[in-house]
Amino acid sequence: MSRPRIAAEVADALAEERAVVALESTLLAHGLPAPDNHSVGVTLEETVRAAGAVPATVAVLDGSARVGLSPAELERVCAGGLAKLSRRDLGAAIGLGVDGATTAASTMTLAHAAGIGTFGTGGLGGVHRGARDSWDVSADLAVLATTPVLVVCSGVKSILDIPATCEQLETLSVLVLGYRTDTFPGFYVRDSGSVVPWRVDDIDQVVEVVNAHHRLGVGSGIVLANPVASDAELDRRLHDRVLAEALSKIETHGLHGRQVTPALLDHFHHATDGVSVACNIALVKANVALAARVAVALAARRNRSAER
Repeated sequence: MSRPRIAAEVADALAEERAVVALESTLLAHGLPAPDNHSVGVTLEETVRAAGAVPATVAVLDGSARVGLSPAELERVCAGGLAKLSRRDLGAAIGLGVDGATTAASTMTLAHAAGIGTFGTGGLGGVHRGARDSWDVSADLAVLATTPVLVVCSGVKSILDIPATCEQLETLSVLVLGYRTDTFPGFYVRDSGSVVPWRVDDIDQVVEVVNAHHRLGVGSGIVLANPVASDAELDRRLHDRVLAEALSKIETHGLHGRQVTPALLDHFHHATDGVSVACNIALVKANVALAARVAVALAARRNRSAER
């Protein structure tokens, strides 16, 4: 894949082997309501910088894949009207000059093409309920199988078939680490009921595992599953009620594919009086902060090794 257009700040950091964290733009363009989306976008970049790393928000603008956005470009992403782009859509959007926001799959793809190995986001896509009949499985999983990027996230959204998603990650040889947890998080809730195969309790352990995984040349990505903080997760009874309503709504309206997640988020937003949005913002901030800490530690380890 040809290299995307890389912002000067990001290019300088990569050339100097400093820490860089990729950030997706679909969260801002489609996942959060205005004006929260822009303030969150700014805050996430500030969070990365506060940890000593460089943020690289990813999007497609004016027919060009961008890794690292200017303040004006970030405002464009948050203003609405952007297409939602998975990896398969990148060529069409670039060829047709369409502005688009990148999902986890396309963000991983462009980040890897730019030489960025760490990505902080809210949650991954996965296997949808009823996928045995619909074959509806997020491209995020296939991209993780072939893209050696560390993805820090709060698991997958609970509307998905989480046990099937965990099985698919295993089948695809995607390493899943639970950060200070033995259970796979379910986005709005800390415990989805599924287990993680490996647990890590500090940044040093994450660095050791990531470096060992890459040295082996496995070629797949790594998921660092970071549960939402206990004081930010949704009340379980509220979550379960709203989830049942959302599933019923999706079935009634025959929604599928890329229609599902926006409908889910919109229903949770209105049915919880905005509590789910606060939860979403809290978890993505925490994930990005953790991703930045890991990226800084990985860069420090690389630099120490180079000096020997």
